[in-house]
Order: sequence, then structure tokens, then C-alpha cells
Amino acid sequence: MHPAGLAAAGTPRQRKWRTWPTEALGGRGMAGPPRRLARSPQVGGHEVRDLELRASKRRVPVSQPGMADPHQLFDDTSSAQSRGYGAQRAPGGLGYPTASASPQSAFLGDPVSNMAMAYGSSLAAQGKELVDKNIDRFIPVTKLKYYFAVDTMYVGKKLGLLFFPYLHQDWEVQYQQDTPVAPRFDVNAPDLYIPAMAFITYVLVAGLALGTQDRFSPDLLGLQASSALAWLTLEVLAILLSLYLVTVNTDLTTIDLVAFLGYKYVGMIGGVLMGLLFGKIGYYLVLGWCCVSIFVFMIRTLRLKILAEAAAEGIPVRGARNQLRMYLTMAVAAAQPLLMYWLTFHLVR
Repeated sequence: MHPAGLAAAGTPRQRKWRTWPTEALGGRGMAGPPRRLARSPQVGGHEVRDLELRASKRRVPVSQPGMADPHQLFDDTSSAQSRGYGAQRAPGGLGYPTASASPQSAFLGDPVSNMAMAYGSSLAAQGKELVDKNIDRFIPVTKLKYYFAVDTMYVGKKLGLLFFPYLHQDWEVQYQQDTPVAPRFDVNAPDLYIPAMAFITYVLVAGLALGTQDRFSPDLLGLQASSALAWLTLEVLAILLSLYLVTVNTDLTTIDLVAFLGYKYVGMIGGVLMGLLFGKIGYYLVLGWCCVSIFVFMIRTLRLKILAEAAAEGIPVRGARNQLRMYLTMAVAAAQPLLMYWLTFHLVR
């Protein structure tokens, strides 16, 4: 017998304990302190080695990244699908698609898209040109610039002419190469700046007058403004129809009519302001003066536009057609004081 075996069999030895890790024992879900194996004094060295060998064989291999859990019932394929379909793969790898370019750069780099963009730009340019032509046909924007070419000197002289037309002698409109000069160079030229500003000021003064009488309301102020615009529109349409019926060939345009008919708002403002300051006496005095002034102004202005064409055509002064033109001029001039009173008498009490 081997000496070690004899020593183990004949001589009592102290029991020794050896600690083994849980992984080595292959315990699953075991908790607590590590297990200890007792080495029996009857077991020899070979038996201890065999026991260690068996424990090592029962060890569970450590799971590597990407490997499935050995105790999982079903395989998890979600990560594989996401890697195969949704995730962007690094370029240059074997079997991995390269990252695609942005849609904008791909669209701009396409020659077909470049042709489409060029075609679209040409269509936009043609559409803009067509719109500009139609706007100029219905709303002469370039002509409107002429009527607003004024300065401070012109506005002062024009207002003096509207209040004191009796002192003015030369009423002819100046021309330069068959084109009337800008209003700032000729006080006789019609403009739209004074009529537009006078209309806005008239609406504001009307609101002030209504407010001083405790009758102000937005609806009433809007009714006042719309009434003034409606009467101005009716005047323009009536004059155009009369010129057509009388067969007057004149260079008097629709914008000229709007300008001449809009000058009456200046006298209306003066009458209402004097009525607020001095009562009805001041209103009637100032409004009466302004009515006579606008009558004289319209007669001397329109006769050059209407009667001068008749003289140029060789029509006798006492002819029937010329008489109709004179009556038309008088009617337009006489309508201005009537409308001035009609649009302002209820604002002064």
C-alpha cells in the first residue's frame, strides 16, 4: 500500500475545508455564501483530484456578447432585424451598404431635375410678366406715379388756388413733348395726393364732430366714409356716360375726373372745422365761400378740357353740340357745392 494511503488509514487527521466558487459548482440561481467541500480523511489525493475535475466539468460557460442565453426558451431576433433593416451600417465594411446622400443633393445633382427647375423659372418669369401687363391694363400703376409727383411748394399753391381761384390767370396745363409735366412743376396739373389726403382728413373730422355731439360710433363713421365714396363713384360714372352721349373727344381721363372731383373735400373740411369752432354761422360762411370757389375752379378747369377740344375740331361756338358741352361743364361744376352741403350739414349742430 502506498505510504500516503497507510497514513490516511491508520492515523487520524484533522478535517480540512476547501472553498469552491459557485460558478465552479454549476449552481444556477444559488445565493448565499460559497459552498465548502469537506475533505474526508479516508479520501486520498487521487480521489480529491477526481472530485475537482468533476466540478470543473460542471461549470457553466460564460455567455459572450451576441450569444443567446442558454436558459432562454426562444431566440431574440429583434436586434438582428434592426441591424438588418433599420440601422445604418458603416461604409467600407464587407456586405454593408454605404450611407446614401441627402435627398436635396441627390435632387440637385440630377440633370432632369435641373431642367425642371429651369423650366419652372421660365414659367414664373412669364407669369410675372403677364400679371404686370394685366395690372397695367386695369390699374395703370405707372400713370398713378405721375399724379403723386408733388412737393410741399405745389401743395401750398394748389390749396391757395382752391380757396382763391379768382386771382389766378393762366389755367393752361404745360406740356413737354406731348406729355403733361409733373404736378410739382405745374400748379394747373391735376393730382391725387390732395384729394386722397383730403378724403382721409374729412373722415377724421367727421368722427371728431360726431364725438363732440356724443353720437360717435364706428358704424356711423363707416357709413359716412362709404357715402362719400359712393357719391364720388356715381359722379365719375355719370360724367363718363354724359361725355359718351355728347360724343366729346377729350383727353380727360378717369383719373383726372377723380382728381378734380376730389378737390371738394378741402372745402368740406374747412366748413366742418369752422362749424365746430364758431357754430352754424361759421359753418355756413366758410362753406359758402368754398362752394363758390370750387364752382369757379371747376368751370375754368373743365372748359379747357371739354370746350377747347370743340374749338380745335372747328365746331362753331354757338353750335348745338357745343351748347351741350357747355351745359355739361356747368352741371358738373354746380354738383360740387350741392354734394359739399349734403355730406356736411348733419355734422354741425
